[in-house]
Amino acid sequence: MNASRENMIASLTEDLEPVRAFSARDGAILVAIAGAISVVGILLFEGFWHGIVEGEAAPFFWVTSGLLLVLGLAAASSVIMMASPRVGNRHDAPKWASAMLAVLPLAAIMSIIPAAHEGHVGLGSLFATHCITSSLAASLVTGAALTLWLRRGAPVSLNPAGWFTGLAAGALGTAAFGISCSIDSVTHLGISHVAPVVIMAIVGRLVVPPLVRW
Repeated sequence: MNASRENMIASLTEDLEPVRAFSARDGAILVAIAGAISVVGILLFEGFWHGIVEGEAAPFFWVTSGLLLVLGLAAASSVIMMASPRVGNRHDAPKWASAMLAVLPLAAIMSIIPAAHEGHVGLGSLFATHCITSSLAASLVTGAALTLWLRRGAPVSLNPAGWFTGLAAGALGTAAFGISCSIDSVTHLGISHVAPVVIMAIVGRLVVPPLVRW
């Protein structure tokens, strides 16, 4: 009986091959590579704003860039962990980071109200189509990388995974584009550098779940 059982087990396992362990570190490396590709692409096609290293950037530029990075990294970390679900996982960091980023458009709106009464505000400068579209393009690399990572794993919360993938891609892509944008006003950063994050979050929620569903 034992011999037959051993033979059965041997027949079931003889064709098995060792596979690489599914490690969160690999997901982090994948996101880092995607971010590097985005930065290199921005530098090649948009250039680098030297005001960043020459002390010309306004404090609000650093606040915006910092919040985008915090949100992007927090959301990306959650997506990486979602690919290998476990009991007790909580993903509050992206929610808090999103709440902090939401302050920026509120600050932008408050800052333009006085100027709007005097007719000194141009909507074209606020919404800066080029900044939004370029940030969205830069976001696609990270979005694709995180989607591939989810497909490798076994996510169970597909809708949150879609939201967080979009948030991570939009935030990191916009932060990458920020190194080329010389417009550092509160109104521009609070609207044109937050809109891509919102757009990508919606796109992620709609597109990612069908792509990673079992």
